[in-house]
Amino acid sequence: MSRRNGVIYCNRCGSPICTEGEAGKSSFLTICKEWGYFSERKDGTVHRMDLCESCYDAWVRTFAIAPEVEQKTELI
Repeated sequence: MSRRNGVIYCNRCGSPICTEGEAGKSSFLTICKEWGYFSERKDGTVHRMDLCESCYDAWVRTFAIAPEVEQKTELI
């Protein structure tokens, strides 16, 4: 689990990202996937992970097709 004792850790490198209370002020990726029917071996399971920005960048570099990137002009 990447969230322990109120701290969010990166699933890839294991480094602490932030506390759960600071999550809204930190940049990291959370993926939560609920597998339903027709998956190969994961029916009925939920997978959750958090990635720090550096690990996200390293992961994306391995993709055959890069994700779409859109530039926002207003940051909230």
